[in-house]
Amino acid sequence: MDLMGISARAALAAGIFMTLGAAPPTPQTPASDSAARCSAMAVHSFGEDVRVISADQVGQTDPAQSGAPADWRVSAPIPAHCLIRGVINEREGAGGETYGIRFAIALPDDWQGRFLLQGGGGLNGTVHPPLGPVASDGRPALTRGFAVISHDSGHSGAVFDASFTADQRAALDFAEASVRTVALLGKEITSAYYGTKAEHSYMTGCSTGGREGMLASQRYPELFDGIIVGAPAMRTGDSNIGMRYSHILLNQLASKDENGLPEIGRLLTPEIRDTLLGGILAQCDALDGLEDGMVENVAQCDFRPEKLVCARGEGESCISAELADALSQGFAGPYDTAGYPIYVPVPFDTGIVALQGGYLPNGMPGPLGPPNLATSIDLEKEIREVRANPWQRLTDTDHWTNLNTFLDRGGKMLFFHGVSDFWFSPWATWEYYERAAETNGAAFTDASRFYMVPGMMHCRGGNAFDRFDLLSALVDWVEQGKQPEEIVAHRPDNRSETRPLCPYPSYAAYVGGDPTKAESFACKEPAKSGV
Repeated sequence: MDLMGISARAALAAGIFMTLGAAPPTPQTPASDSAARCSAMAVHSFGEDVRVISADQVGQTDPAQSGAPADWRVSAPIPAHCLIRGVINEREGAGGETYGIRFAIALPDDWQGRFLLQGGGGLNGTVHPPLGPVASDGRPALTRGFAVISHDSGHSGAVFDASFTADQRAALDFAEASVRTVALLGKEITSAYYGTKAEHSYMTGCSTGGREGMLASQRYPELFDGIIVGAPAMRTGDSNIGMRYSHILLNQLASKDENGLPEIGRLLTPEIRDTLLGGILAQCDALDGLEDGMVENVAQCDFRPEKLVCARGEGESCISAELADALSQGFAGPYDTAGYPIYVPVPFDTGIVALQGGYLPNGMPGPLGPPNLATSIDLEKEIREVRANPWQRLTDTDHWTNLNTFLDRGGKMLFFHGVSDFWFSPWATWEYYERAAETNGAAFTDASRFYMVPGMMHCRGGNAFDRFDLLSALVDWVEQGKQPEEIVAHRPDNRSETRPLCPYPSYAAYVGGDPTKAESFACKEPAKSGV
């Protein structure tokens, strides 16, 4: 697809506006004019490899009718906008399957001069509503006047269906290329529709979307002015090994059923989980100055399962020495025969014991399929397979740390990660952050922030203050030079219960007053790091 001639083709926008006899859309533009301009985009040419499927004017919409998944928690009305759907490089590929990057772009009537690329999730395969929901506290980018584009990264399919990797171009599009391809096209469409280029460009995403944000800063540093990276899926081969390793250690301890399969539910009973949670809180909750069921001082929490061991037969909630040892080893992560870590440790946080979505296995099928019932693992074989996998090398974003082009252009990055993430350890993201800081020095630390979110699961959920607005902070930083520090977060079901998110390794220390109010806390550096 020819996306390099953007400036030439953007000039075609003038033809659209002359034909319609009106200026580009403004907050005062009548709805009829917006509808006419939107319809005109259906026949606008964006190159021979781009097919516009539809261009429809959409009126203001209630969040519940927006088509957004419920867990996006959109609370603001979706404004009137032009919704354009299309496909890039549509073709027949491997196995006779149809491939191409399908996209949707929303162009609000009340445009504020900003463009945003919306990151994906899992293995993508779906074009989600282009809203820009990540780290927006229920007010997605589209509701703030951003032009927003989303895409399926080059294939259609279920969220964890990897069959598309049989096609070379589809595999490459998912691994990295679709980020650049879609961003450039999205900017071109935006320029054509409004008759002027976006003043600032952003990207936000969590999980796979976080990985995509990282690769944008690393491989396409000229694309965006600001990026939000949430819980990035940046080294999935290693994290999968780490999870299997920790689960197998527990499977080895569990009693076996008549088929010789581990009965993990009889090992990690609700009583045992309650004991573990109580132990974590007893050892770490008060480190922030307030015992409230939250571990805010993440860096200093050094939970020791062996302190919970009691005599055999003492009760249903008893932690055996063997279980304590398996937990310690599993959460510390696997090592190769040379003594080098294969993956980073996993924090002992409040959410790990949850029956749904916790890091500890429950013996039930999960998002990736049936439960892991193996009782042995060949770490050397698994790590060789991961290291030798060329697609894994392309998708991983944990190696490249030289970001000087992105930083020299004034680029800004905000990272966030739930401490109770059940898929990817927040220590992996923090370890990358530290290496990037070492490579780039103050240029990186002055242009980025990292926020741990205590109690939060993967991207959202858990016993956490998991509603927060990093998008406003990023825009203010990029456009006004306002450096963010603490970010006020709130409970999902109670906006009045607030607490600050602090740039890690600082934490929200209780300083007195109403413990449900953010002003009763101050960001404080820990006495020492537990990592």
